[in-house]
Amino acid sequence: MDNHHTVTPSAFAALVKANRSCRRFDNSVSLCVPDLEALVDLARHTASAANKQPLKYIISTDPQKNDEIFSCLGWAAYLTDWKGPEKAEQPTGYIVVMGDKSVADKFWCDHGIAAQTILLGARARGLGGCMFAAINIKKLKAFLDIEDHLEVKLVIALGKPVETAQIDPLGEDADIRYWRDEQKVHHVPKRSLSDLILKSW
Repeated sequence: MDNHHTVTPSAFAALVKANRSCRRFDNSVSLCVPDLEALVDLARHTASAANKQPLKYIISTDPQKNDEIFSCLGWAAYLTDWKGPEKAEQPTGYIVVMGDKSVADKFWCDHGIAAQTILLGARARGLGGCMFAAINIKKLKAFLDIEDHLEVKLVIALGKPVETAQIDPLGEDADIRYWRDEQKVHHVPKRSLSDLILKSW
């Protein structure tokens, strides 16, 4: 194995644990198209079912287009009194992940693999992000002039994070809903490892 292409287990674990969904950003810190192209290039190198590689992307760092994309997203289902970040805390970049139906009939989990890789790459660059499936697709397709053979799967919001997220053990009430405290720290309950591994030999 080429040691120039390895990451220590502890460093990778730290990156994964730091990669929490971020919904509040510093809107004064701009992103540029090459930043997002580099993240899509990471996704390009990931696994694809039958190696069909059907995913296509639209990227935006343009303030007007960003506003249009922002208006199409549902921001936090569990935070019922919060409709999304104010302008000063909105993302400065978006990646729209689509499946090309002229390439494949089904997209399996390709878009999930790609989105997680993009978010890990963003976190490694000091950025934060959040993937969205709660999308007004009809409105988004109209704003971005997306052709019919492209199926919108996810939207990834990106920017410089101003939000602190904390992983908490799942409580006895088994309530998995994330919540925000008075200091605006975002708390994310997680099941224990012993709850997830059912058998081992």
